[in-house]
Amino acid sequence: MKKITIVAFENFTDIDVYLAWDLFNRVRFIDPEWSVRIVGTEKIHTSVTGLPLKTHGTIEECADADVVFFASGKGVRALIKDEQYLNRLTLDPSRQIICSMCSGALILAALGLLDGITATTYPTAIDELKAMGVTVEDKALVVHGNIATAAGCMAAIDLVGWIVEQKVGAVAKEEVLASVQPVGKGLVCIY
Repeated sequence: MKKITIVAFENFTDIDVYLAWDLFNRVRFIDPEWSVRIVGTEKIHTSVTGLPLKTHGTIEECADADVVFFASGKGVRALIKDEQYLNRLTLDPSRQIICSMCSGALILAALGLLDGITATTYPTAIDELKAMGVTVEDKALVVHGNIATAAGCMAAIDLVGWIVEQKVGAVAKEEVLASVQPVGKGLVCIY
């Protein structure tokens, strides 16, 4: 089983969670061993736009996940100052892909996962990430081994594509991404 966890929290950015959820779940039609779960600290987290989201489990599930995907949003700023929250995350980049969307990179930095490497983030979080000692690149996707950061909500396509290629292969990546492209640019029905 390949376990993917998407980490949500209060005031998460809707598209970061829902786009990744949709793209990751398309992989299940290619690889039935693929499992996607949304985890958090509560049974329900509410997005920045007020949309409630039921979680499937707690952030402790990240410890045995193959992929840990941190969303972004206004709620990140509180989490990076919450030692109890950070201590609940037991992550190992030697055996897990650990990644973030936009301001989710601040969580990776708070966990020490960006020490000595570059990253990217959304423009509103660049100064905060730099203040945490991280060199920020002006790119949609920055990858160092099993650590990846993406910037701009639509960069989720690049990030998820990279993850799918690492875990399932290039053909699966192309099929998943083609299935969400506008007519004339892809259109492969995988389900």
